[in-house]
Amino acid sequence: MLDALTIAVGVAALALAAWCGFAAYRDQPTKDWHFMGMAVVSLLALAQLVVGIVQLARGQRPEQGMTIFIAYLAGAFLAVPAAGFLSLSERTRWGSVTVAAGAVVLAVLEVRLYDIWGS
Repeated sequence: MLDALTIAVGVAALALAAWCGFAAYRDQPTKDWHFMGMAVVSLLALAQLVVGIVQLARGQRPEQGMTIFIAYLAGAFLAVPAAGFLSLSERTRWGSVTVAAGAVVLAVLEVRLYDIWGS
């Protein structure tokens, strides 16, 4: 795995969590600019998914098993879009809380991916 990409995804996810958490604190639902932030974080997670699959195809293997690594990659890719989709159904401050929680989950998954790969 690319350490710089893992760090970038984790930092972007934490920034999104803080941003949406602040919106929830101010009693605001998710707005269009929050969805743009989610798109940026999701694109970074997609890049990580592609890099992970390419490295597996090239013969590199994670220390803790390929199946769990692929499952965490897929979960990391889907965490923020799933939270964003759920926030559409809850157009109150709790939609912002949902996105913030999904972004924190993504940051935790990034730490775990780093650990699984064995870097």
